[in-house]
Amino acid sequence: MIILITGASHTGKTILSQRMLEKYKYPCFSMDHLKMGLIRSGNTELTPMDDDKMTEYLWPIVSEMIKTAIENKQNLIVEGCYIPTDWKKSFDSEYLKDIRLICLAMTDEYIESNFADIIKHGSDIECRLDDSDCNAEWLKEENRYFIEGFKDSSEEFCLINDDYLSTIESIL
Repeated sequence: MIILITGASHTGKTILSQRMLEKYKYPCFSMDHLKMGLIRSGNTELTPMDDDKMTEYLWPIVSEMIKTAIENKQNLIVEGCYIPTDWKKSFDSEYLKDIRLICLAMTDEYIESNFADIIKHGSDIECRLDDSDCNAEWLKEENRYFIEGFKDSSEEFCLINDDYLSTIESIL
């Protein structure tokens, strides 16, 4: 089984993937690690701020990694915001039956009511070097992008509107 975890920044993709790793013992692959490896090694001129271009650059690589894992009958959790809304186009039906997508997004109301906690927990799993440019309006915009992009999907869509921990636990 391949589990894809995507969503806006600060929605808890990395926390969810860590909990799934602990529960299911599936290895976890962070698209952010691939991104930074490619940037730091000089294999791309893209920067960490080139999110739209980064999706176009990373997804063809990651989708082929997913196919390889499926062909080898291996389980894998892939997490990151660089999974395109039309991700299914990358796979034939024989692959799709082994892939589960989870998209995390927060409502505007949740962000407004919990912004301080969202920022406070931003480094629970990974160490964010600089989160000073993160603000509530930007988070709302990012979450709306994922909500709109994935809402027509028949895949699992996790809308965080109330209690964050119970919402995440319901996915496990």
